[in-house]
Amino acid sequence: MAKEIKKIIPIPEGVTVTFQGQLLTVSGPKGKDERSFWYPGITIEIADSEIIVDSTVTKKTQKAMVGTFASHIDNMIRGVTGGFEYRMKVVYAHFPMQLKVDGKKLMISNFLGEKKPRTANILGGTTVKATADEVVVTGINKEDVGQTAANIEQATRIKRFDPRVFQDGIYTVEKIV
Repeated sequence: MAKEIKKIIPIPEGVTVTFQGQLLTVSGPKGKDERSFWYPGITIEIADSEIIVDSTVTKKTQKAMVGTFASHIDNMIRGVTGGFEYRMKVVYAHFPMQLKVDGKKLMISNFLGEKKPRTANILGGTTVKATADEVVVTGINKEDVGQTAANIEQATRIKRFDPRVFQDGIYTVEKIV
């Protein structure tokens, strides 16, 4: 009396999905995203206008991985149709920060009056737009966009000062999915 583990993800109009070997490719109006999927006992099939993630084994770990794979595939489809956007607020009291995108790095100058600029890595195909009081991180890969925003927040983390007094930094204020 095993429960069915199958997850079905619908493919919307304008999105093409291919699965060859272990590589799933999702293409849509915003671009193309690829990811490798493999776990023992789990199969991924593309039928009509839906993706079926199923397991031949009914153990707890396979059931969890079926849900994980379904969520990753759903995020890939949402990314190529609508994209992901994180809005971040630049906060400072005395020393105004200068932000500059330099290739795959965001340079944060004059943070708390420091001489040496701090850097944050920009991952994958993520784009960062920085103004005097706002940073906008956009892209089609949810993990890259989220990690880039986290890198920016971590670059302006304050050590050795009371965070209740020194609230300077760059903080995520809105996630648009």
